[in-house]
Amino acid sequence: MKFNSFKEFYPFYLQEHSNLVSRRLHFVGTSFVIFILAASFITRDFRLLPLTPVVGYGFAWIGHFVFEKNRPATFKHPLYSLMGDFRMFWDILTKKIPAF
Repeated sequence: MKFNSFKEFYPFYLQEHSNLVSRRLHFVGTSFVIFILAASFITRDFRLLPLTPVVGYGFAWIGHFVFEKNRPATFKHPLYSLMGDFRMFWDILTKKIPAF
C-alpha cells in the first residue's frame, strides 16, 4: 500500500495493532524507549542509547509475530511506523484508544 500522508497511514497502523496484548507490548516498549532517552540526556550518559531500538522493536515485534500474526509496518513504512508508534502511545495514554 502507498500512503500520501501520515493521516492516511495512521488508520492502517491502528488496524495492524488491533490486538490488545500487542498494543500493550508497544506501549511498554515505547515507555522504556522514552525512559532510556530521558535518563541518557538527564545524566549525560549515552551508553544506553544503543538499546533503544532493541527495546522498542523487541516488544513491538513480539506483539506482531506472536499476537497479531502479521509483519510490522516498519518493514515497508519505517518513518510513518515510528510516528504511528508514538501517536498510538499518546492515544493510549490519553485513553483515545483502549489498551488497558
